[in-house]
Amino acid sequence: MIQCKRVYDDASENDGYRLLVDRLWPRGIKKEALVMDEWCKTLAPSSDLRKQYHAEIIDFTTFSQLYRAELDKERAEGLRIAKLAQGQNVTLLYAAKDRDQNHALVLAAWLSAL
Repeated sequence: MIQCKRVYDDASENDGYRLLVDRLWPRGIKKEALVMDEWCKTLAPSSDLRKQYHAEIIDFTTFSQLYRAELDKERAEGLRIAKLAQGQNVTLLYAAKDRDQNHALVLAAWLSAL
C-alpha cells in the first residue's frame, strides 16, 4: 500500500517505509528529527515545475500532467519504490500544506499504476 503523509504529522507503525519525496528539505524540521528511511529527490517535481505551480502560473491539472511526464523519465526509480510497496506499506512524506492537491498524491497514483 502507498499512502501520503505530511512530514509534520507524527510517525506511526502503519507507515512502513517512510520516503521523503520533496526536492527541498522541509522548513522547521531538523534532519535528525525526521523519521524516514530515504530521501528520494529524483521522484520530486523539478524546481521549474514546482515554482510554476506555486506561483499559480499553472493549475493543478496542468501541474499533474507535466509532473507525470517528468515521472515517466524516472520509471526505473518508480519501479523500485512500487516493488517496495508490494511487500510493505510505503508512506510518501511531503511538506505541502494542501492535503488534497499536492505532488505526493500524483506520485502515489503514478506508482500504483506501475
